[in-house]
Amino acid sequence: MTPLVIVDYGMGNLGSVRNMLRRIGVDSVIASDEATVSDARQIILPGVGAFDSAMQRLEDSGLRPVLDCKALEDRVPVLGICLGMQLLTDGSEEGKLPGLGWIKARAARFPRDPLLKVPHMGWNVVHSSAASPLTAHFEREQRFYFVHSYAVNVENAAHSMLKCHYGMEFDAGISRDNIYGVQFHPEKSHRFGMNLLKAFADLPC
Repeated sequence: MTPLVIVDYGMGNLGSVRNMLRRIGVDSVIASDEATVSDARQIILPGVGAFDSAMQRLEDSGLRPVLDCKALEDRVPVLGICLGMQLLTDGSEEGKLPGLGWIKARAARFPRDPLLKVPHMGWNVVHSSAASPLTAHFEREQRFYFVHSYAVNVENAAHSMLKCHYGMEFDAGISRDNIYGVQFHPEKSHRFGMNLLKAFADLPC
């Protein structure tokens, strides 16, 4: 099988993610074709930009059926990053299109507060909110780099993996079975991001 596949649907920091994986000794490929994604042992779904644009590009790419199959039937480990995490949910206040719906959750804009700068940009502390193989090695607090204007809240507390506070508490990490998502950018988060990506790469396939 193909090693870890970073899905290229036209919206994401593909090179940065691959470079970080290379730094921790993890083999990966960037792919936009159905055959390579179908053969993947693990999948990373990155994303940067607007929710509807990303979902439309994903649908137009023709990869939606194979991604559904890999995540829900083959149950390979999947990691959504930033907007890629939001795509795992039912949808976002930012747009009108439905998300992938793999985890019951929605994204909403941060409160409109003159004292709160939006987007939420920069380093922030996260706390583990549930046991997860991605965070089992974490200290109580970890710092990651964020850039986002919409924040996710899960419907089922069991699907919350990491919490963060910025004007309000939100889910910085979500998970359900083999499906994981992080709102921050592990590829920009130095040793903290390296540790999380290594934990993902080490998941059994």
